[in-house]
Amino acid sequence: MSRVEYDDVWKKFPTRDAPAVQGLTLDVADGEFLVLLGPSGCGKTTALRMLAGLEQLDRGDIRIDGKSVVTLEPKDRDVALVFQSYALYPHMSVRDNIQYPLRVRKQSAGTRASRVDRVAKLLRIEHLLPRRPAQLSGGEQQRVALARAIVREPRVFLMDEPLSNLDAKLRTHTRTELKALQQQLGVTTIFVTHDQAEAMTMADRIAVLDAGRLQQLGTPDTVYQRPANLFVAQFIGSPPMNIVAARHENGSLLLEGGWRIEAPRIAKDAAELRAGLRPEAIELDMVAREGAQPAEVLVSEPLGSEVIVNVKLGDVLLKVRTGPDVRPDPGTRVFLRAQPAAVRVFDASSGAALN
Repeated sequence: MSRVEYDDVWKKFPTRDAPAVQGLTLDVADGEFLVLLGPSGCGKTTALRMLAGLEQLDRGDIRIDGKSVVTLEPKDRDVALVFQSYALYPHMSVRDNIQYPLRVRKQSAGTRASRVDRVAKLLRIEHLLPRRPAQLSGGEQQRVALARAIVREPRVFLMDEPLSNLDAKLRTHTRTELKALQQQLGVTTIFVTHDQAEAMTMADRIAVLDAGRLQQLGTPDTVYQRPANLFVAQFIGSPPMNIVAARHENGSLLLEGGWRIEAPRIAKDAAELRAGLRPEAIELDMVAREGAQPAEVLVSEPLGSEVIVNVKLGDVLLKVRTGPDVRPDPGTRVFLRAQPAAVRVFDASSGAALN
């Protein structure tokens, strides 16, 4: 197991006006599964490639186990990279693909055979060893690519969207297996994705990036429940957090559309506020209750295990998560109540969370 540190890392490409990575400082613990999450172009793959040695830093330092690796060749960093495209050699058998890194390191034939057999058993692909990549499904090719990385027994696994080429059902199954495998091996893993479901289900911690900057670092629960700013609040969650203009008035929080809710304690006041409510933090009733806010149903979206009810509050559109049996028709009058502990308040100007 190994600790990885990014220390004020910067990277700018000549073809782009803004740096791809700006002042990234990050500490990845021994054996941790860290996910770099963000939209396309946010710098997450560049950060991974700099650790692998495929891109050079402009400024800062990257260390593994306390020792800088920025001057080392990729082959000398003892990391294994799994790409979005599995990059298997089509003319080689699965066995030869997996053992190729060991052949490059001039391992003996006996050592190569025993390590390949052990990894193939771990990933349950022993029956695939004689085949060639063209004879494999996407999921099987993904397992072979993982086996080729694991057989090296590296200090750090680096994974750049390795599940994105799989269909939805297989992707869900494979991410569970991959997390279990990482826990079994105990190897420090940095995983890049734009898929928040992958990040939430697999990560020990999530590093959310946007425009090359680290927006928040925390456990999945922390990032979801207590987003550090408006970007994180609106990027994490499906549907994302409802964000509504608000202001303090007589000790309450008055939302655009006229909804008055209990005001949470905030670190400081701001000229303009935004209130954030997760869809599940809003209770929807079909009958009027004391303190409830009337609203009109625009449309209901049944999703099997739940329903997302879209309601209009004046000119504001809110999404409310309800049980599968709650399906009000368009135009129905419903009543909303907010869970006070779940209300988040943001500075509209800076986007920073205030509570």
